[in-house]
Amino acid sequence: MTHNLNPPQKNLINHVAQQSEWKDPKRKLWLLSPLAPVIGWAMYLGVKDQQGFDAKNTAIAWSGSIFTYGFIPLTDYLMGLDKSNLSEHAYQVLEHDGYYQKIAHAFIPLNYIALFIAAHQFTHRQLPWYNKLGVAITTGIGSGIAINTAHELGHKSDKLNRTLARVSLAPSAYGHFAIEHNFGHHRWVATPQDPASSRYNESFWQFLPRTVIGGLRSAINIEKRRLERKNKSFWSKDNELLQGWAITAILYGTLCKLYGKKVIPFIVIQAAYGFSLLESVNYLEHYGLLRQKDSKGNFVRTEPAHSWNSNNIVTNLFLYQLQRHSDHHAHPSRVYQALRHFDESPQLPSGYASMIVPAYFPPLWFAIMNKRVVEHYQGDMSKINLHDKPLSPHMQQATDLVSKGLEWVGRFKSKIA
Repeated sequence: MTHNLNPPQKNLINHVAQQSEWKDPKRKLWLLSPLAPVIGWAMYLGVKDQQGFDAKNTAIAWSGSIFTYGFIPLTDYLMGLDKSNLSEHAYQVLEHDGYYQKIAHAFIPLNYIALFIAAHQFTHRQLPWYNKLGVAITTGIGSGIAINTAHELGHKSDKLNRTLARVSLAPSAYGHFAIEHNFGHHRWVATPQDPASSRYNESFWQFLPRTVIGGLRSAINIEKRRLERKNKSFWSKDNELLQGWAITAILYGTLCKLYGKKVIPFIVIQAAYGFSLLESVNYLEHYGLLRQKDSKGNFVRTEPAHSWNSNNIVTNLFLYQLQRHSDHHAHPSRVYQALRHFDESPQLPSGYASMIVPAYFPPLWFAIMNKRVVEHYQGDMSKINLHDKPLSPHMQQATDLVSKGLEWVGRFKSKIA
């Protein structure tokens, strides 16, 4: 019957047929993200009252850190890289499939349940201080992933997703993130003006206070200007910052009502660790990268070369493909399941989960990454987003020592390969 159709009609039929036949091979694997807080339930419920040292109980209390900084990097290494991109018809299938957004939505209530279970265990179990700390930090990891969930939802234009983003940011008290990220970071990324873009020779511990304070200040200024354009006061009920902070206040108030003052250290630790985890990822994403200026003195448009990327499979499944960061900056509204790899994007030596720990140790981070930044710009230091101070003599000496150690390890691996 199709022999009577004209070519455009035949193409349309073939296109629809392809769409109906194509299936996402990762469809069920995307459930790993909302599964993370469910794994947290089992971890928290496994914590028992403890008298003296108990290795098993301690491992359970710290299981979130073991999982994040041990299991995920190991599986990233074993599973390898996925540089594949979707065809256009596959993209159309995924873009209009509500299943993937429901996955992001599901994370939020599951993470809230994990938060309350952890708060109960923290306040009711007889635990040594180091295991209480482990429970709080494990919860903080969940709160950090929740910020990433908010990041995904906050880029949507509808009210529901933007509200859910604020709800997801509440545990970490980082309600300003949605505003600063969308209207500050995306505008100034990879420039000295951006508090969320780390600079060459800037350690994570120097970056952390700069980005936390700078991001909050930026969000306040952005929201203040938005409300002024509408002839509204900063204290208006339409202030999205105040809305986000109100949700946090309600959440923290509920926790204190249920568990008393004993829960306050838990709240503080998990929130601080949650937002610092987010900022450690920010530190990785644009380290040393700089957008150049055009003939008019304006920064050029953000390109794939302005973000560090990674194609490690497991971390991408847990973080909604955040590691394909270049495509996200080029197309902020593009659905996470369809983000693309670009050959011209600079690549991290491993996934985000693997790179966070080196970021905490500046000599190791500088030894790994500084040479990659210089190579990316072919040795032209004028094109690099430089920290305002060079490394101290002691830091440079430590970095050189670590670099030699890494070179020795590389030669050893080559010999036994």
